[in-house]
Amino acid sequence: MVFVHARNSTVRTAMALRELAKNNGHISYFLPNQGCDYGQAEKQVLRSRNKQLRELFPDGFSIHHAGMLRQDRSLVENLFSQGHIKVLVCTATLAWGVNLPAHAVIIKGTQIYDAKRGSFVDLGILDVMQIFGRAGRPQFDKFGEGTIITTHDKLSHYLTLLTQQNPIESQFLESLADNLNAEIALGTVTNVEEAVKWLSYTYLYVRMRANPLVYGISHKVYQMDPVLEKHREQLVIEAGRKLDKARMIRYEERTGFFSSTDLGRTASHFYIKYNTIETFNELFDAHKTEGDILAIVSKAEEFEQIKVRDEESEELEHLINDYCELPVAGGVENGYGKINILLQTYIGRGEMDNFSLISDSAYVAQNAARIVRALFEIALRKRWPAMTYRLLNLSKVIDKRLWGWASPLRQFSVLPPSVLSKLEEKKLTMDKLKDMRKDEIGHMLHHVNIGLKVKQCVHQIPSITMEATIQPITRTVLRVRLSINPDFKWNDQAHGTVGEPWWIWVEDPTNDHIYHSEYFLLQKKQVVIKETQLLVFTIPIFEPLPSQYYIRAVSDRWLGAEAVCIINFQHLILPERHPPHTELLDLQPLPITALGHKEYETLYKFTHFNPVQTQIFHTLYHTDCNVLLGAPTGSGKTVAAELAIFRVFNKYPTSKAVYIAPLKALVRERMEDWKIRIEEKLGKKVVELTGDVTPDMRAIAEADLIVTTPEKWDGVSRSWQNRNYVQKVSILIIDEIHLLGDERGPVLEVIVSRTNFISSHTEKTVRVVGLSTALANARDLADWLGIGQMGLFNFRPSVRPVPLEVHIQGFPGQHYCPRMASMNKPAFQAIRSHSPAKPVLIFVSSRRQTRLTALDLIAFLATENDPKQWLNMDEREMNDIIATLKDSNLKLTLAFGIGMHHAGLHERDRRTVEELFVNCKIQVLIATSTLAWGVNFPAHLVIVKGTEFYDGKTRRYVDYPITDVLQMMGRAGRPQFDDEGKAVILVHDIKKDFYKKFLYEPFPVESSLLEVLADHLNAEIAAGTITSKQDAMDYITWTYFFRRLMMNPSYYNLEDIGHETMNKFLSNLVEKSLIDLECSYCIEIAEDNRSIEPQTYGRIASYYYLKHQTVRMFKDRLKTDCSIEDLLSVLSDAEEYTDLPVRHNEDQMNSELARHLPIEVNPHSMDSAHTKTHLLLQAHFSRAMLPCPDYATDTKTVLDQVIRICQAMLDVAANHGWLVTALNITHLVQMVIQARWMYDSCLLTVPNIEKHHLHLFGKWKHRKQKSNLGDFTGPIECLPELIAACEGMEEIFTNMVERDLQVMHISQAWNFISNLPAIDISLSIKGWWENSNQTLPIPCTPPGMQDRKWMTLHADQEYVLLVNLQRIRSGYKKGRQDSKAIAPKFPKAKDEGWFLVLGEVDKKELIALKRIGYVRNRNTASVAFYSPESTGRYIYTLYLMSDSYLGMDQQYDIYLNIVPASISAQVNSEVTGALGELEIK
Repeated sequence: MVFVHARNSTVRTAMALRELAKNNGHISYFLPNQGCDYGQAEKQVLRSRNKQLRELFPDGFSIHHAGMLRQDRSLVENLFSQGHIKVLVCTATLAWGVNLPAHAVIIKGTQIYDAKRGSFVDLGILDVMQIFGRAGRPQFDKFGEGTIITTHDKLSHYLTLLTQQNPIESQFLESLADNLNAEIALGTVTNVEEAVKWLSYTYLYVRMRANPLVYGISHKVYQMDPVLEKHREQLVIEAGRKLDKARMIRYEERTGFFSSTDLGRTASHFYIKYNTIETFNELFDAHKTEGDILAIVSKAEEFEQIKVRDEESEELEHLINDYCELPVAGGVENGYGKINILLQTYIGRGEMDNFSLISDSAYVAQNAARIVRALFEIALRKRWPAMTYRLLNLSKVIDKRLWGWASPLRQFSVLPPSVLSKLEEKKLTMDKLKDMRKDEIGHMLHHVNIGLKVKQCVHQIPSITMEATIQPITRTVLRVRLSINPDFKWNDQAHGTVGEPWWIWVEDPTNDHIYHSEYFLLQKKQVVIKETQLLVFTIPIFEPLPSQYYIRAVSDRWLGAEAVCIINFQHLILPERHPPHTELLDLQPLPITALGHKEYETLYKFTHFNPVQTQIFHTLYHTDCNVLLGAPTGSGKTVAAELAIFRVFNKYPTSKAVYIAPLKALVRERMEDWKIRIEEKLGKKVVELTGDVTPDMRAIAEADLIVTTPEKWDGVSRSWQNRNYVQKVSILIIDEIHLLGDERGPVLEVIVSRTNFISSHTEKTVRVVGLSTALANARDLADWLGIGQMGLFNFRPSVRPVPLEVHIQGFPGQHYCPRMASMNKPAFQAIRSHSPAKPVLIFVSSRRQTRLTALDLIAFLATENDPKQWLNMDEREMNDIIATLKDSNLKLTLAFGIGMHHAGLHERDRRTVEELFVNCKIQVLIATSTLAWGVNFPAHLVIVKGTEFYDGKTRRYVDYPITDVLQMMGRAGRPQFDDEGKAVILVHDIKKDFYKKFLYEPFPVESSLLEVLADHLNAEIAAGTITSKQDAMDYITWTYFFRRLMMNPSYYNLEDIGHETMNKFLSNLVEKSLIDLECSYCIEIAEDNRSIEPQTYGRIASYYYLKHQTVRMFKDRLKTDCSIEDLLSVLSDAEEYTDLPVRHNEDQMNSELARHLPIEVNPHSMDSAHTKTHLLLQAHFSRAMLPCPDYATDTKTVLDQVIRICQAMLDVAANHGWLVTALNITHLVQMVIQARWMYDSCLLTVPNIEKHHLHLFGKWKHRKQKSNLGDFTGPIECLPELIAACEGMEEIFTNMVERDLQVMHISQAWNFISNLPAIDISLSIKGWWENSNQTLPIPCTPPGMQDRKWMTLHADQEYVLLVNLQRIRSGYKKGRQDSKAIAPKFPKAKDEGWFLVLGEVDKKELIALKRIGYVRNRNTASVAFYSPESTGRYIYTLYLMSDSYLGMDQQYDIYLNIVPASISAQVNSEVTGALGELEIK
């Protein structure tokens, strides 16, 4: 092998060597061996395009350098290793890149031309060593030979280098700036000190200490500073200044802090060098053409090593003329000119002959694509719309190698070039082609069959249609709701299988500015099913209003795929200006003795009320007017609620107070507090009323204070006419009333509207007290609550008992997860600087984030001197606590003084963490956002880490409501300990301005009643308060929505607020809702189109608090004989489950889970909430392992609703008289409560009994000698048999199972068995026979007995079936039995009850259904039914179905002989019926 140092000298040397060999007659040494495979080799060489290769090969010579084509290089390498080529002349790259050994190696000359210096330099020793390393082939040679040919003066230099070993020095200094920038952008280096430490991990540091002189460090300096601290600092500061000058970082000399900028992050992300960024800063601005951009890109430092070679200039001239569409700055002579030419040729898909140009071109194309993308990001960050658009297009032009003006169809490889050229000649736009038929296209192209292909391709180019609606929030902020509809055909070859990325931005053409931009992925599934996507964002507006903004969407990958949507401000009405806040008066703080009640005073630990409480005291405690109190979190609003409650206790002791809190967690917190303070100390009854806890009527009737959630109270007060206790309420306190603007807001709206409605009917006023954070539009709320000047207190957000200092930091990055990760270091530093020893709360959006954040913080702690500095207790004590925990991650984090808090934790773990944090044993608590509402733990510092959460419904990250962020911030500052609180909010940088604005001025509350208007109207129609369209219109005027409609009409799409338009708008609303309800079979609109009748379905929806879409689905999908599988799928498709979260990557988890479950689900809907519900229910019945703790809480969410949905399904089935469906629904309820399949043995519902224990019962035989006839002998196959076998004695049961179960498990199982409801039944029928009213017993014949006793009844007449139920308790424990069913797997307490179903099996018809509560000792239920109309014999069956247990059901046949109707009996039964009704009234 002969090594030379330039590409052209390879050919020259090879030719010269060949000539010499021929002249000296030595050519025979070099000729290839004429073996069998030589012919093959010769053919390959002749095929090559390289002239010199073809020429040299027959003589056994060849060349190899990087300017050759890849296939030629590989060919040469193969031929050399096979021995066909004897002498290979190559450049030094071959020594490094390819492992080709030879016997002898010659280095010809040691001078290399260095383009940067413009002169020759010596070949480095590393290259020499590497080249010599190629001498000697291990398989063939005993030794190798290396020859180096150099000038005389260099001889000794190379000799010493070869004989002595030279150390490898570091080259890190050259790119110190770039690497430092990367670390700063990552967030691992934030100040000079950390950078100095970072340098100590480099090889450079190792060499600087070992060999300081090479790096310009004098001996003296080294002695004074042996660890080179000062020198490293100097290096860092220099690099920092350089980067600061280039605007890649901000470097504060005074403090030594580095903070990264968008430019620096972009440079780091796209791997762009510092010098290139300097070039860009100098040349790049908002008004460059495509030609200018290419010129700027060509000057990037990345292209330094591309040289201009003389022999290429001619060809480059040709390329300029043939392929360059844009002017080339610098021409052929300059490096950057050459790069520009190559780039344009690459885009134009030009052909090049010179091999070195081909390889340069590939290099240019690879780098240019990256650099243009970087410029695009820079322009987007600088918010230059025109430039952003140009650069995005240019980067696609380079990716696709198509000029922007070519036909977009050229992006499809399936279309032949001739067709494309024709299309371009005809200048047809895509829209025109879309409208043409395939045969039209075919004829036009004179190629009939291609029409279809062209048509398909046109429809595959991604295109979307956008529609924007705008809602002014305040006079300066506009919310834009952008709905995006995909309008193209998906094809996996063209689009891949994931999604199509788009960039969307809002631009203001007059000011040339982008107000909002985001990256958006249109997923394959959404395109296939044409699902509309909704983006919501806010943009600023300025007065005077601009004429219009554009929303532009441009595909990230496809040329010619873009859409524009215009936002017009012509008809925009800005909302009214907000009235000013209440000023906080400078009053003397009131002492608590002002209450004038000793008992009340003892409830408070403080002696004086705070300023806010002092100012509102009189209004709350001494008057009855409605009050709205808006004050920041932490200003003692709970005390305000208590004052209002005490007023009721003092003045109206017989009436009730209702306190409504929006979350169960808040209700629970209030209950824990008030149970002690109000119930125990004041002796008043406090009752909790939520979805989890439903006390019986008596408890509610006796209660003085009811604490409840909005939905529950809405459900209860819907039927206020016949619920006495609802009418006894004299005060309604609504906490967090600003949640009106939330999606659960409408419920609050309905409650208050209904309360006002009730009090206008019962002539008794109900006082309403609303508590909220500081509001922007308090006046509207006050008007709606009927509050004059007197009861409105709306303090500004700054009136906090503890002042708050807020820091907002923006973080870049499209993608959520990496952005969250980049926030961890800043969060750690915020703790270090703001609250090194006081408690810290960190809010994150998901359970996964709590874990990731905690682990990262631990990693940062590990680098500190004292990693356990956040743990304020003895480690041994902590270890004892850790041993009691269930959650493995928590065990790890608590050891470092970091707690985690989210809904996925076990109740006990959660309590432990709360206690440790409240008592300052651990310093940091990382919690999900719900904690901000649910529990009142203030901390000194609150960090909100990210303000978006993943919304399973839209499968995107969406922003928290602003109220949530305020609530989180409100947790900062502890009134008892701190004189100020700190909040640090880490947000996505594009939202920074928005938060800056709204964290200081309050956010107006708008109504969201419109989305759910239909359901609430239905409730009122079912209750009878609305009977006509006019009523419905009047009803709306009671709502808060109506108040806001007047104040901010544009928000609700109302053109103007004239009387006429308003009426039309409202009547359309009512009309639309009523039609929806009519389609859902809930109501009937009468012939006159005015009056409205409620229907059964509507009553069911209202009673069970279901959405009307759900009952519509019941009507459409429930049939006469649904199996349990059918019912399960109907249940999981209920509208109530649409909101079940499907988080990131849970579709994979769902398909994994589905593989282990018995019933198959649609494999394409794994990311649907309904499918997940279906799977969770199946997993609940199978008691399957769930893939992650989130699924356990999701299951709880699902089970929360199941019972009421099933009850509603049962009512629907009963209404239609479907016997099979009704019985299966009761089975489904039993399955849900006991968490077993219907088909499993019911013995498995016994706690701790699994499938492998069943054999114990199967083998069991009765062991007693004297066996009474009634005794059960064995084997045991179901629960009643087990009860019979045990005869109430625990020891019999223990004998059965003691081999396989532990003692504790046996007693749990026995507790279940001994409480099972074994019921004895006797039946009788009451009614008229001929002339007497009597009650006749029905002989109970167990099914299968021969001698049937037939009862004679008259046809078509009402009878009552009396069912006597008696609970059998043989030898069980005495004492008051609990009415709750034992259901270890069901999350809520469930009252045991029964369904009585009377049916006729032959006709599959249900005749009557009755629900019965808990049977304590004995109970009589009456079931009324009409006897059949025609005479003959009938068999009715009575089913007694448990609503809580599997396998405890009973059925009895009743044999009826129907004789002709008797007139007297009929008349009599009707008369007694009428008398009975009179008595009832």
